[in-house]
Amino acid sequence: MSNDLVVLDTGVIATIRLNNPPLNLFSKEVTVALNAALEAVEKDNAIRAVIITGTGDRAFCAGSDINEFTSLQGRVGEGKLIAENATYSRLANLAVPTVAAIQADALGGGLELALCCDLRVAVETARLGLPEVRLGVIPGSGGLQRLPRLIGLARAKELILLGEIIDAQKALDIGLVSRVAPSGQIGALSMSIAESLASRGPLAVREAKAALDAALDVSLEDGLARDLRASERVFSSDDMLEGTMAFIEKRPPEFEDR
Repeated sequence: MSNDLVVLDTGVIATIRLNNPPLNLFSKEVTVALNAALEAVEKDNAIRAVIITGTGDRAFCAGSDINEFTSLQGRVGEGKLIAENATYSRLANLAVPTVAAIQADALGGGLELALCCDLRVAVETARLGLPEVRLGVIPGSGGLQRLPRLIGLARAKELILLGEIIDAQKALDIGLVSRVAPSGQIGALSMSIAESLASRGPLAVREAKAALDAALDVSLEDGLARDLRASERVFSSDDMLEGTMAFIEKRPPEFEDR
């Protein structure tokens, strides 16, 4: 599936590529196209991992088209953010694990998009940040909520309130990305990670992702109870038996997601 703005390649590993160069800016049309791609991923039971990346070497995504801002005065929710937030949340809520392959700068809404992924890897030359306050606006597509959950409140305040843009190594140091790739190797790194994710027990991965996503929003006791129910489901599966026997027999497991 593809169109001019978002390209989706499916398989066991699906790749979603923003295709609005040079900066892959987020417009209404890109939002609609990305939402359609995510809907297709949701419906494809063969997919076990997703990579999202951008086109070109200037930006993974540099955020919103600032030229649209004046027309949004007084109606940014209706005109932009309601649909954008719904699409970003759709990405965050995918049952399968997701990897943001940040092949160039991820700024503003572009970093907010990457924050919706389970894992983020960046090329060493990438810059990352939420510089919206420099324009007199705020991150409106989840950054104010997702960034502090990821790197802690103090660091999130420093980045957002100062509008700081940091390099990939600094992003790695503070936990904003998990790995940094040399120039030209971000595709190979993200694919290697996605292949590892896809090779794990798919039911176990989905259950673990769901539990982790809920962990900071429930009490410890409620979280432990939820984990117990998830373990019961996993231990009722054929995949659990396959994984156990493969370990005992010293062979790779052949999971069938059942």
